[in-house]
Parts: sequence; C-alpha cells; structure tokens
Amino acid sequence: MAPEQTVPLAEGVSHDLAEWEKATAAVLRKTRKLAEDAPDSDVWDLLATRTLDGITVTPLGTPALTEDLPEAGLPGQAPFTRGALAARTELDGWDVRGWFIDPNTDADTVSAELENGANSLWLTVGDEGIDPDRLAALLEPVFLDLAPVILDAPTATRAAAEAFLSVLEDKAVEAHPGTNLGADPVGNALRGRGDASIDVAVDLARIAKQRGIRGVVVDATAAHDLGASDVQELAYSLYAGVTYLRALAEAGLSQNEAAEQLEFRYAATDEQFPTIAKLRAARRLWDRVGQLSEIVEPARAQRQHAVTSRPMMCRYDSYTNMLRTTVATFAAGVGGADAVTTLPFDEPLGLPTPFSRRIARNTSALLISESHVAAVTDPAGGAHAVEKLTDDIARAAWDLFGELDAAGSTDAALALLRERIEATASERALQIARRKRPITGVSEFPNLQEKLPERAPYPVPFDVHRYAGEFEQMRDEPAAQPVFLATMGPIAQHTARASFAANLLAAGGIHHAVAGATDGAEQVIDAYREAGGPEVVCVAGHDNAYAEWGAELVTALRKAGARYVIVAGKTDIGADDSVAAGLDALAFLRRTREVLSA
Repeated sequence: MAPEQTVPLAEGVSHDLAEWEKATAAVLRKTRKLAEDAPDSDVWDLLATRTLDGITVTPLGTPALTEDLPEAGLPGQAPFTRGALAARTELDGWDVRGWFIDPNTDADTVSAELENGANSLWLTVGDEGIDPDRLAALLEPVFLDLAPVILDAPTATRAAAEAFLSVLEDKAVEAHPGTNLGADPVGNALRGRGDASIDVAVDLARIAKQRGIRGVVVDATAAHDLGASDVQELAYSLYAGVTYLRALAEAGLSQNEAAEQLEFRYAATDEQFPTIAKLRAARRLWDRVGQLSEIVEPARAQRQHAVTSRPMMCRYDSYTNMLRTTVATFAAGVGGADAVTTLPFDEPLGLPTPFSRRIARNTSALLISESHVAAVTDPAGGAHAVEKLTDDIARAAWDLFGELDAAGSTDAALALLRERIEATASERALQIARRKRPITGVSEFPNLQEKLPERAPYPVPFDVHRYAGEFEQMRDEPAAQPVFLATMGPIAQHTARASFAANLLAAGGIHHAVAGATDGAEQVIDAYREAGGPEVVCVAGHDNAYAEWGAELVTALRKAGARYVIVAGKTDIGADDSVAAGLDALAFLRRTREVLSA
C-alpha cells in the first residue's frame, strides 16, 4: 500500500512519492514485470517482500512507517533497542569470541587465538568436544581475569563447570565478569541431548553469583539450527529466559540477581537487515520482560552473543561461506551484539584448520579496524525500514512467546515450537527448491568438478537443518549417466535457457554433454550420436525455434534412442518434462535422476 506523503530531502527541497512510483514503474515496465496499463502505485505491492514469518517488508522506507512506533530510546538506556551500551569505541569494537570444539585443541592454539584478535573463548566441552579433564592444560597460558571463558557442555555441564572452577582456584585468580558456566537445560531439551534438568541451571547460577560471573546461557541457536524463523528464535529465547528467571527466583535469588545470571545467544545470518532488526528487537523484548518482572533498568540490558548461522553454510563451494559469514558478522556488529563469533568457513565439513580460524578471526578485525563498523553505535537506528522491521519482529515474537508461555509446561511449549519450526522449514525448503532463495555454489552456479576439502570429523555430528541439505545430498551421489543438452539455433537465442538448464542439472549432481549451436534437427541428431546417444536429453532454444522445428526434433531424438526428453521452457513440443523459472527444482531433479538410474 502506497503511503500518502511528501518526503523532505533538504531545506526547500522535497519530492512527492508519486515521482518515485512513476520512475520505478517505468523500469519495471521495461522488464515486463509491470503491465503497461497497471497504475504506478502497484510498484509497492510488486516490490514488497514477505518474510517466513509473514512480515511484509516495504521496498522503500518512509517516515510514515515509524509514525506510531514506540520510542527506541538512546543507546545504553531502556528499552535498549539501540544497544546495551551508551557507546563503544572503535578500538574496543565488539568482543571477538573464538570457538573451540576440537578434542585435541592445545594451549598453543588457544593462545594464538587470543594473541591474534580474539577477546574471549567459547569452549564446547564433553562428548561433543574437549574433555573436561583437559581444561587445566588448555587454559594454562590464559589470563582468565582478562579473557572471558564461556562454557558449552550439554552432556557434561556440571563436570565442565567444576573443572573450570578448579582451574581458577589453581591459578588463584578471579574470573573475568563476562565468564559464563554455560548451563542451558531448556536448550538441551529442545536439541534432544544433554542435561535437561532445570536444577543444573539453578546450581550453577548460585555458584556463579558468588564468584561475580554468569552461570546460564539462553542459546536461541538451538531453535535456529532446527530451521526456526527470526520470530520463532526470538520467542523461544524469551520463553527460555523467563523459565530461568522463574526457576532462579524460586531458588532464592532476587529478580535482579536472576536476570544478571543470563546471557543470550542468537544466530546472525547473511540476511543483514533481518539480523540487525532481530538483535534490536531481542533487547527491546527482554527489557519488557524485565519491566513486568520489576527488574531494575541496568539488569534489564540483555547480554548478547551472536554466532554466524550454521544452517546457512554449505559443504559444497565452502569458500563462499566466507562471504556469508562476513555479511552475518557485519549485521551482528551493526545490530549491537556484545560478542560475535564468526564460524570458520569449513565448519560444515568438520573441524576447522588454523587457516580457517584465522580467516574467521580476521573477519571481525577487518570490519572493526578497516571498515570502521564499530565507530558508530546503532548506525541502523532511525532508518525507517529498519525501525519498522524491528517493531514488526518484536510484536510477532511477543505474540508467539505468549502462546509458548500459555502451553502449560516446558514439554508442551517445546512441542508447539517444534511444530511451528517444521512448518517454517518446509516453507523455506519450498522456496529454495523453487530457487526463490538461491544458494550460491549449490542451487546456483554449482561446480561439479569440485573436490571437497578434507577435514577431521567432529566428535559428535551436529544436528543442524542446513538449508542446502537436499541439494547437497544429490551432489554426494552424482547421477551415473549424463544428460545431453541439445541447443537449438544461434548462441544468442539459446544461451539463457541452456545456461539455466545446465546450472539446474549440475545442482542435482547431473553432468551434461552439450551440442554446439545448430540450425536444424539433423545437426542436433548428429551431435547427439557423437555424444554416445544419452538416454535423457534436454532441449534448449528460443520460442521461435520451438515453433518451427521443436516437435520435429523431439520426434527425431526419440527415434535416435532418447527415451526421456526435457524442454527448457514451458512450450509444448511433445517432451516428457519441462524446466523453467519458478518450478520446483528439487522435484524436477528427483524425476530426472530416477529416469537416469532406471
């Protein structure tokens, strides 16, 4: 819907939105995306996008979007939408948090991380990672009063905490206040592994309070890794956070003390504006929880740790993950996260290498020191589109949180959440299958000649709903036979469709042999026979060529031995299947692979 408003640009200068509509409509008509007789105002609906949460994102931010929104406040002040801190200097930037999971991690590796850009350590301990008994040797060179350590030990929560506390005693030092013993039983319950007893959170919070550190992590990536949307991830974090507040209060901690025990972990994706809005909305929502719980303002400031998304990363063409994590790290920093972990680009393949760790570390270093991203607090604040998206996400997440809280029990709440996540994951998968959500290197521009880098496996495989998963499964088992790509007419006429078909086939692990530019059915048949007469053929040409000799070519191909013919485009020339923009690519690839394996 078009806002009725004049937008001031400078003193004495303004332009009506109708001017923008007219200029935009002219471009869309040239590309045939807008009908000649359609009103210019249709551009708003045509260019608007909808998130997986059903939130409409307008193509142009205008003051009208923010007229009725609540005040975002100032950085460092409630509701903390603009950040938990009043300011952060470029020298400090955000806390660059290095992640370690390799059971064989040694003290030298940890030291190198801290000496080359990292400020804190995130340690996965237990069956999934580092043995608790190795923490003393691992942390021997670390100044624990200067570098926060955040534990993550689903199956060994108490053992990891005890081992870490023993290290503190042996060193006779007080842990950095940012240290966290990492209890997260609700997250363990959602993931379906580890200690899900709320008592572990209570016990570790009590110990942590005495030592001036934190004891509990609300790890919302537990929902994100299952395929949750931004709203679902936020709603889950509120539910888990409130669950911990109630448990700690019942155990004797004050509401303020309970709130100060929590740290929140969120996923940052390569969708930069939704990530920025999500982190801003998370702080606003937690402040609201604090208000209702009568928590004092300073304790309502959410401590945020952002981690680049695991589901968005790919095993194939894994170097593209460097680009994804760079955008995600940027969004996390701009969104105001206190600490940011950039996962190594080879994370989907297995344990990281020194090279991939260095690239991950330097991502934050470059953004902070060279791009100066941390020089301004909440640079997205005041942008009409970002403020509106922040508000929309916050309101939707609050509504879903209400449903989870009303479910009656943790089991019931998590069951409801899983049901919602499954629906979201299915919708996302359909959009990926239809290539509305392209994944570079996998569903788009795949390299079938690629050899995956070899990495040591994780001790326990990650249970992550990777967005590229279904395409990558096909790549893991390439089709035994190639498809013959028969091009019709001059190159200029068939290139677009031929390239589209070739890329799609490759995305499904299907090799193809290509005939050169041809002028008639006989030349195509000659090229087809020279290629060995593959049983499956994909024909690609211009509509004019299809009309002139498309049906003749299909008939000739069948006589020459082709038992399954695909046409690039929706033209009916007697083919068995067609491939065109907007189709369910996965369904098409499955059908084609079934024919090739028959």
